Amino acid sequence: MRSSIRMQSWIATVTAVAASLATCNVSHAADVYGGIRYEVDLGDIRGFVLAPPTPGPEGKRPWIWYAPVLGNNPGKQTEWMLRQLFEKGYYVVGVNVGESQGNPAGRRGYSDFYKKIVPEFKLEPKARLLAQSRGGLMLYNWAVENPEKVQCIAGIYPACDLRSYPRIANAAKAYGMTVEQMEATLKEHNPVDRVEPLAKAGVPILHIHGDSDKLVPLDANSGELQKRYRALGGTMEIITVPGIGHTVVPEFFQEPRMVEFLLKGGF
Repeated sequence: MRSSIRMQSWIATVTAVAASLATCNVSHAADVYGGIRYEVDLGDIRGFVLAPPTPGPEGKRPWIWYAPVLGNNPGKQTEWMLRQLFEKGYYVVGVNVGESQGNPAGRRGYSDFYKKIVPEFKLEPKARLLAQSRGGLMLYNWAVENPEKVQCIAGIYPACDLRSYPRIANAAKAYGMTVEQMEATLKEHNPVDRVEPLAKAGVPILHIHGDSDKLVPLDANSGELQKRYRALGGTMEIITVPGIGHTVVPEFFQEPRMVEFLLKGGF
């Protein structure tokens, strides 16, 4: 009986949300994993919200914020992980801010997206971040400016240092700066230099990274961030995958400990 009442309440809430979305730039696009994908149009940027087919724990609406959303991302490689979360009632969202590399314009896009979807979909105020590769630059730079909105951070070989990836010259282009300007202001924009607010807020972090990664090297990114984060009193762990580089293999995308971390919102 309790389960039936809970499901009826969930259906009523979803119906109400759908009705409210009819008046804004959100549209029902397709069924995904048995749930509904909503396209969110903010003009300059576009994103999506995947609404799960069943209620979340205790009727709550926890959510996973994935980055980067470029091309076909999140692609087929993330299906196993996202499906585990989705089927347990976790929303999955993403927004396309282009090749921003975590620049101020991209951060504003993330904040605009957050302000749009959280009240309209009645999501929990704290997001569970899932950063893949250069999505680390995007999510970390938003997170350090909004630590009160972050439950936890999970990363799949995430870029954490602009000097390592995409390197200063390429970063300068994304930030609309000269190389000299980028170097002079690096600490204002470089995730690995900015994580103190997250440590103070007690945000737990879990990365999975290959020790043979040449594109986003383990030591310069996840390793260096862990070193600094722990020195600041933060909690961070790394799952190291031996002998594998920056590639799409099950070892990265079908790791049960990552799913458990996101479901719990921490360790």
